Amino acid sequence: MPVYSMTGYASGQLSVPQAAPGQDARPSSPGRIGLEIRSVNSRFLDLSFRLSEELRQHEPALREMVQARLRRGKVEIRAGLESGPSDAVREPHARLLQRLSAVQDTVRGWLPDARPLSVADILRLGAAEEAPTADFAEPLQALAKQALDELVASREREGARLAQMLLGHLKQLRALAEQARPLVPQLVEQQRTRFLERWKEAMGLAEGTASPEAAQDRALTEATAFAIRIDVAEELTRLAAHLDEIERLVKKGGEAGKRLDFLIQELHREANTLGSKSAALELTKISVDMKVLIEQMREQVQNIE
Repeated sequence: MPVYSMTGYASGQLSVPQAAPGQDARPSSPGRIGLEIRSVNSRFLDLSFRLSEELRQHEPALREMVQARLRRGKVEIRAGLESGPSDAVREPHARLLQRLSAVQDTVRGWLPDARPLSVADILRLGAAEEAPTADFAEPLQALAKQALDELVASREREGARLAQMLLGHLKQLRALAEQARPLVPQLVEQQRTRFLERWKEAMGLAEGTASPEAAQDRALTEATAFAIRIDVAEELTRLAAHLDEIERLVKKGGEAGKRLDFLIQELHREANTLGSKSAALELTKISVDMKVLIEQMREQVQNIE
């Protein structure tokens, strides 16, 4: 199953015939339904609709279609109706002009100061009077299905790109962990040697007040305590387990975004602990490099459905 991103965009248009508005009207030319869908990342599925007045009644059907195809993301759906080119300015029919004239006479009879209707007023009122009454449910759903197919395909392509980037970062993190693993025994041995040298110097200054055996035991005890403080074997083991689980989820695909986000937090925790236990510049650098990669992975994972 592929990995899906939550980022995508799709749009489409579909020509539809408009119903004749009345017995005095000429046949109207086809109009167009335009629809676009945008989606970005979100913790849940968050839908918002921007539909024109003619299409607003179809929002429940569109919502159901989107919920059947998407699981997460902030999704915005816009749809509107555009008249055909020949209907850009529709000439009002005689019956409408008669009715507007009668209404205007009545209004000015009561309100003599009311201004007369302008051409723009008449055209606007005529457009409202002759609003299309066709049923757009079927073409709108067909257009929505087409746009959703395109959106899901774009989210799949983006998801495949994110999956490849994540797998590449996993490989780099494993390489850094392998660099860190042999550093701890080396540091412990260096510290043990350093303790022994210091105790030998202290013995010389104390003119034999401490036996060589006691000095060596004390140095070994200090070295052991130091080894316990800087031991990162457990952190490296947990980090490797998290990397394996992330790789498994990415290759499995599906709705893995929330679980991946949790695992990224665990990776960051282990890298922080690795840095806090660092007793050498090399280990500190490895910890910083890990946290940079993990932060990049966090940004990518937040876009996965």
